[in-house]
Amino acid sequence: MTYVNAGSLVDTAWVADHLDDPNVRILDGSYHLAATGRNGKAEYQEAHIPGTIHFDIDAVCDPAPTPSPHMFPSADDFSAAVGAMGISNDQRVIVYDADGLFSAPRVWWMFRAFGHENVAVMTGGFRKWQAEDRPVTADIPSFAAATFSASLDETKLRSIAQIQANIESTEELVLDARAANRFDGSQPEARAGVEPGHIPGSTNLPYAEIVDAESGAFRDADTLRAAFDRAGVDGSRTVTTTCGSGVTACILGLGMHLVGRDNWALYDGSWTEWGSNDETPKEKGAA
Repeated sequence: MTYVNAGSLVDTAWVADHLDDPNVRILDGSYHLAATGRNGKAEYQEAHIPGTIHFDIDAVCDPAPTPSPHMFPSADDFSAAVGAMGISNDQRVIVYDADGLFSAPRVWWMFRAFGHENVAVMTGGFRKWQAEDRPVTADIPSFAAATFSASLDETKLRSIAQIQANIESTEELVLDARAANRFDGSQPEARAGVEPGHIPGSTNLPYAEIVDAESGAFRDADTLRAAFDRAGVDGSRTVTTTCGSGVTACILGLGMHLVGRDNWALYDGSWTEWGSNDETPKEKGAA
């Protein structure tokens, strides 16, 4: 079966055909974990799709010190940052990242949470673009500032207080995108001061199970549905996705969206916020 919301994905050929379309703005949303030793902005400056702007989730974020990195900014700050990139509410936004499918869904969700639904992810990422010998450049474009009006839909995010309350109510299913050894606590967390384990009552669906690592694309619709069914995502409860710092949780969210299961929200602080808080309960072991 095909995706219910296939319009939230575009392929490299579509992007190639719209490089000069003034109604389309392309963003490189590459982000890398510190342990990789890579820098998304530096890689963008070396090579990117022509006409692309780098969207740095560590820059377009809450400027105040937070327990978890790159947490959502205010609507005013998001409007100012996006408008400075030359993006207006009338444009279609396309996001890709370096290695196929990692951080682009986070940027996709930010736009949707701030009211801009005309946004899609390019499957395969920059890796696929380069493998197809499509044009790349180091030239950084400059667009005239535009007016972008954002309004945060707070139902699309969850706070630490809401997650704490949900442990008792169990109204929502908390779905963790981290690898199984991080979820069960057998793998130490890379960030200092963050305990291993998971949120009590949560369940685990590693994002790698719904992504084809070789192609950098989502698996087919039937495979996505089966994976979500196994995790208990049957539509009976709203799902709150979580991960290490709110990035790969959005892969699960986009996957649910593709198969028409849109009753989900993001725990923005994710495990970095929860695991570093002395007052939050932590569990270890399988779900």
